[in-house]
Amino acid sequence: MRLGNGKEAMETRNHAVITGAASGLGRDLSIALARKGWHILVSDIIQDESAVTLNMVRQAGGSGETYLCDVTRIEEVQAMADYVFGAWGRVDLLVNNAGVAAAGVVSELSIEDWHWLIDINMWGMIYGCHAFIPHMKQAGRGHIVNISSAAGFVSLSEMACYNVSKAAVISLSETLRSELAPFSIGVSVVCPSFFNTNIQMNMRACSEFQRSFSSACFDNARMPSENIAQCIIKAYENNRLYVIPQASARLQWLLKRISPERYYQNQSSMRTSGHFYSIALALARLGLV
Repeated sequence: MRLGNGKEAMETRNHAVITGAASGLGRDLSIALARKGWHILVSDIIQDESAVTLNMVRQAGGSGETYLCDVTRIEEVQAMADYVFGAWGRVDLLVNNAGVAAAGVVSELSIEDWHWLIDINMWGMIYGCHAFIPHMKQAGRGHIVNISSAAGFVSLSEMACYNVSKAAVISLSETLRSELAPFSIGVSVVCPSFFNTNIQMNMRACSEFQRSFSSACFDNARMPSENIAQCIIKAYENNRLYVIPQASARLQWLLKRISPERYYQNQSSMRTSGHFYSIALALARLGLV
């Protein structure tokens, strides 16, 4: 459902669709692109905050519209894609950003919470790609950015459902990279570790440790979301596949690639020793997760 028209974008402007743009990284990316003169479709399920983002976009020098869309409903995502290409004629950048978080060991986190998270984090990405790619192929242009996480390759304990969803996004993006190359459509996958965002507000968890660990990670994150947004823009401009903004996440990625068996052996040993919770909290409070 379209909520606001905004001024018609000039033909010289670039056009972006950003899901989950009512707050957090989606909002910061919208503003960063607006400073470059982009026309933005601010897509979210929260109408009031979407309007706030759109106002920020206009103040930053961009233009745009808001669009109410639940990414877990394919018919709504398809309607959004059809509307945008019908009204704009093209989309230069699609950012599949909407996401949520949950924590819990596999045997304790409810199946309902698994469905809730997977529907948004994984199916939301799939629906976005499925709906927009045919239009992009026809236009012979465009770029897709899928927001994943370092959790997709690190696979920390007690985060299975989140890890699984983000690993799926990485695999989806890697697959699309080669599939879409003949159509001049670029693909990037963004894998940050913790940064200041509001994803924790709706997070579901099974234990007090998981809540404390999450709070410590977010409270002590060293990179603001504005910096993540700039990394995404550079990846788009240079058509880079992997975007891993924080040095700590790049180190974890490297260590796992060098010796996957040893990497998970160390994780297992830490849990077996009985010091997992104290070490994890200490690292989180130092901003090293």
